[in-house]
Amino acid sequence: MIEITDLTIKYNDTQILNHLNLNISKNETCAIIGPSGCGKTTLLYTIAGIRKATNGQIKINGEVLTTNRKETGVILQGYGLMPWKTVWDNASLGLRIRGVSKQEMNKQITAILSELDIYQHRNKYPSQLSGGQQQRVAIARALSIKPDLLLMDEPFSALDAITRESLQSLLIDLYHKMNITIVLVTHSIEEAVLLGKKIIIMHPSNGCVKRVIDNPHFGDHAFRNTTEFFQLCVEVRNEMEGLQEC
Repeated sequence: MIEITDLTIKYNDTQILNHLNLNISKNETCAIIGPSGCGKTTLLYTIAGIRKATNGQIKINGEVLTTNRKETGVILQGYGLMPWKTVWDNASLGLRIRGVSKQEMNKQITAILSELDIYQHRNKYPSQLSGGQQQRVAIARALSIKPDLLLMDEPFSALDAITRESLQSLLIDLYHKMNITIVLVTHSIEEAVLLGKKIIIMHPSNGCVKRVIDNPHFGDHAFRNTTEFFQLCVEVRNEMEGLQEC
């Protein structure tokens, strides 16, 4: 699905990513974790086509990425909703840009808002919604275009613990139903372990991947209550605190 080869990104004289190599398989969830400033959000934005590489390349489905793709859904920090538009208009924005007919748009938006349990709020504005509801609208907007790749940057960081766990479970359910590839940036070890079938640990200073951990327990809603979940969290934490070089 995603092949990243020798990816290097510099801002002025600062090197953010340094000859990074990474492969992400189709229909896989990948959680990218690391300390602030390690380049994980820059990596996500580059996969999205928002940032340009200084050197190296990214291929998605065998094609070299040169700009943003219409099959990629993106959810950025802070939800990114337009405050002057209703839930319905925010959710349908991607379909409007793509020129989807009104009949098809009504069908798709009704389905996704219902799936996310926010159809009853379709005529409200973002300021009238809770944080969890706003995030559901952002998810609806991203999924309405039926992407094969969903990119998420700290999507649940601003939410309270109970709402965050509810939306994490929702994301797992949506993954199984839609069978898409998900790449998620997070600061939370617990979130990375719960949502990543593959956990990518970024080096704190070298701008490359320190380690990739496969998570065989991904998709099990009961996993967070098991000893294995705790053990994997400890493994990730120890790796992040270690001094091993790339």
